Amino acid sequence: MSKEKKQGKGHRQCKRCGTHRALIRSYNIGLCRRCFREVAEELGFRKFS
Repeated sequence: MSKEKKQGKGHRQCKRCGTHRALIRSYNIGLCRRCFREVAEELGFRKFS
């Protein structure tokens, strides 16, 4: 078994800062909302408003 399966679903963390709060998992991003806002343009996301 992989390490992730042993730890269960509740042990996800941000790939960048390691926090467990406010994770964005859509599109397999795996970043917290704060880190996502910092790198969103580099990932190809745009702000429309």
